[in-house]
Amino acid sequence: MEIHVNESGKKMAASLALEARRASSRREVLHTNFLTPPVIKESMLALTKLADLKVVSQGGYPQAERCRISVGHPEVLTSDPDIIAALSITGNFGFQPCSHGDFLGVILGTGIAREKVGDVILQGEKGAQVIIVPELIEFLMTSLDQVGNVPVSVTKIPLISIDYEPPSTKSLKTIEASARIDAIASAGFKISRSKLVDLIRDGDVRLNWTPVTKNGATLKAGDIVSVRGKGRLKIGEINTTRKGKFAIELIRYL
Repeated sequence: MEIHVNESGKKMAASLALEARRASSRREVLHTNFLTPPVIKESMLALTKLADLKVVSQGGYPQAERCRISVGHPEVLTSDPDIIAALSITGNFGFQPCSHGDFLGVILGTGIAREKVGDVILQGEKGAQVIIVPELIEFLMTSLDQVGNVPVSVTKIPLISIDYEPPSTKSLKTIEASARIDAIASAGFKISRSKLVDLIRDGDVRLNWTPVTKNGATLKAGDIVSVRGKGRLKIGEINTTRKGKFAIELIRYL
């Protein structure tokens, strides 16, 4: 049994917990699509409080951000379900490097919904590895033949072959008059504040994997800000200066 959830945070977790109770009473196993880290956290907190339920979270490899959750009665959910698969997309990207967004974009361009795709792990000049639901493996192997201008081959690989390395980061500090997203993100990505506002308006800015709709959203330590085409930024420690401004540590993912 699969559940499709489009709410966010605590509301999604509550919905999942309700469906999980029903599935357990029917001796069924419930599987979600791939969930974002904030939703996974809320869902696991809600589900682990329920009695007579076993909960399994899988993303294909230990450091996975996007994961699928399986939940059911312990007598039924006796092992990790086979609901995660991996693809290797290979080509000669030495002279035409492609970004995470390039690989994800071409996959979604085939008509696949975002929640059916897990992490995309870049492999430098070789291409990328993609975590995906098993039922779409054959479709992508036959329909995806190019990323950017680079011809590619797509093959299924075992999960044990996933090659993950932590991303490189760069730390910087900024002092701002407020902790608003337009002020902090523009400093972190080194773009003008007006440009950042335009990106928010165009739906290209996300906060903790959720689209930002207001320029004045306030950031806190631990928040993740991503901008289409620019990358990702983590908010580190935030302190107040003597003049009442905010001294903020920023961690830029390279």
